[in-house]
Amino acid sequence: MSSFGWSDVILKYKASVIDKCKFVTECNLPSVERVELAGRYTEPVIIQKSKAQTEKYYREHVRSAHATGSKPLSQLISNDKNQSIRIDQLFSPDSDGNKPKYVILKGDSGIGKSLMLQKIMLDWASREFYSENFDVIFLLKCDEVKCLSQKMSLNELLSWSCSLTSDQISEILKLTPEKVLILIDGIEYVSHPPSHSMLQLTNPSDRAQPMDILRSVLKGILLPESFMLVTTRSIAADALMNLLKGPQRFTEIMGFSERGVQEYFQKFFQDEKLLKDAFESVKTNESLLTACSVPLLCWMVCFCLKKHFTDDDHVMRELKTTTSIYVHFVFTLLEHHDQSQSALTMLRSLGQLAEERKEKQQVFFDEESVAKTGLDPATTLFLYKGSLKIKDKQEPVFRFMHSSFQEFFTALYYVLLDEERSWWKIHGLFPRVEWGDKIYRPSPARSNPIPFLCGLLNEEVSSSIFEKIKSPAPHIKTLKEKLVESVIRKATHRGCELLFALHCLYELQDERFVREALKTHKFIDLSNISLRSTDCWVLLYCLPCYADIRDLILMYCDLTAEKLKILQPVLCMCEFLSSSALDEHVSLLLSSFHSVGLKTLHLKLVSLNESWASGIISLVQICTSLQQLSVSVFGLLLEEGLMLLEKSLTNPHCTVIIEGMKCSKPTDQCKEQDWSHSCNKKVKIHFKPKVLEKLEE
Repeated sequence: MSSFGWSDVILKYKASVIDKCKFVTECNLPSVERVELAGRYTEPVIIQKSKAQTEKYYREHVRSAHATGSKPLSQLISNDKNQSIRIDQLFSPDSDGNKPKYVILKGDSGIGKSLMLQKIMLDWASREFYSENFDVIFLLKCDEVKCLSQKMSLNELLSWSCSLTSDQISEILKLTPEKVLILIDGIEYVSHPPSHSMLQLTNPSDRAQPMDILRSVLKGILLPESFMLVTTRSIAADALMNLLKGPQRFTEIMGFSERGVQEYFQKFFQDEKLLKDAFESVKTNESLLTACSVPLLCWMVCFCLKKHFTDDDHVMRELKTTTSIYVHFVFTLLEHHDQSQSALTMLRSLGQLAEERKEKQQVFFDEESVAKTGLDPATTLFLYKGSLKIKDKQEPVFRFMHSSFQEFFTALYYVLLDEERSWWKIHGLFPRVEWGDKIYRPSPARSNPIPFLCGLLNEEVSSSIFEKIKSPAPHIKTLKEKLVESVIRKATHRGCELLFALHCLYELQDERFVREALKTHKFIDLSNISLRSTDCWVLLYCLPCYADIRDLILMYCDLTAEKLKILQPVLCMCEFLSSSALDEHVSLLLSSFHSVGLKTLHLKLVSLNESWASGIISLVQICTSLQQLSVSVFGLLLEEGLMLLEKSLTNPHCTVIIEGMKCSKPTDQCKEQDWSHSCNKKVKIHFKPKVLEKLEE
């Protein structure tokens, strides 16, 4: 085919992509019009993990399984900063000039991963960006691919997902594979068999099961010259790291900043007065404003406000938890759309459908499955009707409007059952095989209703639900105690498991249970977790419930100024704080301790530079109750930081102890990244009040 012919083929393909991706249907209601994606899309915050952090994550989560060639943890310490990155920069060259071939984008449910891929497709087809980098972009949605059972080639699989024929795709992959980008959405739906049993395909024309083809693409065995962007839920990231031969760029979508929330409101509300009133009502509820950093929750809040702002304002001000937002959204839809069934009957039917699909690990279901539960497929709220091409035929299929609604309705179904059946179902959510005393979330491909269960057992939320459906709730208290006991028993001291348990406890909004969960904890370690604003709000609620926690480890948590402001009341509770805060946030971080009457404080830092030295000096000067400040530095005590301390702490009112590595060279001293050089020696430096020095003499 001539170059002109190929150009015509690609132009037609781009036109089909625009038709497919131009609009986003936000709700399955006759009264809701389709919205243009370009007019509604708001850029979320995306964090690009630094090279050192990516290598560290890869070694800890993947290479540790092989126990060969891995470096000691101490050799992985770095002050290499994570940074924010835009959607059009995902494949930009790194600081060394290398262009990444594989990009992993992880994020929690509802954070906007799928919508971002739709935006990339639309912008490429519209020549907004990426059109110069890539001749063709394909999008494969793993939840859809999982529905395919017939054997096919990679060319046929890509053709199944788009308007190009398999012959056209075959020619493209032969001519310019290096100008092809494949977007793979929702890799958590792909199972990961052991490497020795994995079918390895090398030819795009080889036929196999679609999931085997996907694994070969992910491994780089198929299309090794092409580029790839993979999205995954946060809980499935470890499994993906094992599947890939080695990530080139590791990113995480964090949701909206406060400015992003405001921008989304501006795009949602066309009326200026309604916009102002809506945003002001949300701003008065800090927890709700923080929840709006999750794009899905932000849309739900805006939807409810738009439906009935005048009588809804006071209700929105009282919403605190994710579950309470879902409950309010669900009943807003039910109240504004006449249904032949009662609310209780419909909710039970939706719950039964959700629970059955959870057990079968199915996202899509047919009309018969919907009708079996007593729902009317033609008018049922909360379900989207679409179609899937199966064996060259478009088949009608249904799915929940978002996977999180499947989790929500499953949880609600359990709560609506009688006590014995309810607990039997809930008990089955906790894994029978446990590692240590950890609570592991269910398989990433499975929905996880545990946080919603906790939220539905919140006294205010449960009473609101049962009042609206006109039904008593006799077993809520017993069910709540049993569920919380299971969560508490398996909570750990650190990491994602602890954060997950704290989110569950936050949904409950019962301080008694939080105290019980944390009573054995002396420290909280959340190292290497990119904390979202919602995570910080959970910590703000949970940690003050138990005053014995004195050690907070927040290394490499991507704490922005917004997040630090949320955490400030919690930080001042600590006597031991480990942080890798950015230089521009040091003063904000340390200002948390200025007026809390602390006598001792132990800081753990990555390096002592001028910013940290300035923050330490300010803390010593302002916090007059402080008797001893100990600073442990993993990396280097830089000359700039030490000189500033020596100049300013000639007669501090308290003892300041600085411990770390110092370069012994008289000139050309080592920089932050050179901390492991042999010229760096461990030192311990004391700055003492002159009165104390005289007494010691």
